[in-house]
Amino acid sequence: MPRLPLTALQAFVLAAQQRNLSRAALRLNLTVSALSHQIRALEQRLQQSLFVRGPRGVTLTADGQRLLDAVEAPLAAIERAMQPPRHSRDDVLSLSMMPTVASGWLVPRLPRFVARHPELELHLHSGTGIVDFAKEPIDAALRFGPGVWPGLDAIHLFHEWITPVASPLLLKRRSRAPQPADLARWPLLGDPGDRWTDWFQQFGGQPPKRYVASFGDTEALHRAALEGLGVALGRLTMVKPHIDAGRLVVLVPERLRAEWSHYLVFPPRSAAHAGVAAFRAWVLEEAAQHSAATALASVTAKRRRR
Repeated sequence: MPRLPLTALQAFVLAAQQRNLSRAALRLNLTVSALSHQIRALEQRLQQSLFVRGPRGVTLTADGQRLLDAVEAPLAAIERAMQPPRHSRDDVLSLSMMPTVASGWLVPRLPRFVARHPELELHLHSGTGIVDFAKEPIDAALRFGPGVWPGLDAIHLFHEWITPVASPLLLKRRSRAPQPADLARWPLLGDPGDRWTDWFQQFGGQPPKRYVASFGDTEALHRAALEGLGVALGRLTMVKPHIDAGRLVVLVPERLRAEWSHYLVFPPRSAAHAGVAAFRAWVLEEAAQHSAATALASVTAKRRRR
């Protein structure tokens, strides 16, 4: 039998501990749909039902309890063994962020921060899970979420926007670029949060009866669009590098605001950290410029379309 995926086991353990998929998804920085997809894949692999889903949360089945008893302690031991040494110096700044935010937004801007604060030594940690600041030597994190993390300060940076994107090859196969309401006649890719329904409600048209394919996570959805499989509702922060490189095309200027936004998150112990204070001031400036540029680009695109 193939090895069980570690990420799915971690998702299962957290869901079992929380007894609630929404809270577990928040801790993992996933949508509930993506978390459910991982758990279903694990259940299919084991050919066992692990949870009973109810209106107030989830409860473990007997098989689920046996699995939790077997893997909870070993996974916790692995997490403890992987913890890097702590840093406490003010001239060392440890930041955590999602890989897509690092490559698509932060890293291209970092030279300006380094030039302003050459005295700081940066340690960048890339990952999708929520940081446990009590156990990990992380000073602050850039996170995409609802803006509420118990026990942490969350500073809003900028909103996320989603818009239909497709590969240039797919666009060439069509006689003309679509209007927003025309998109139902294009090959559409189902997104993790089913935001297509919201899209058509706001901009007109009807959702398709079926999608070409549906995906449980945003990264796979964007990859399918890059391969020309269909049109995806792309998160602009994630797809901008592909748009700039010509690998994806924005089909219409209309944009839908995502349910979550981008935040700088840090624990109380980091409030007096000089490096965090410097980064906070700088990243708020960059976020304001990013928001202004995004708004200007949207207005300009709509004017050109007219």
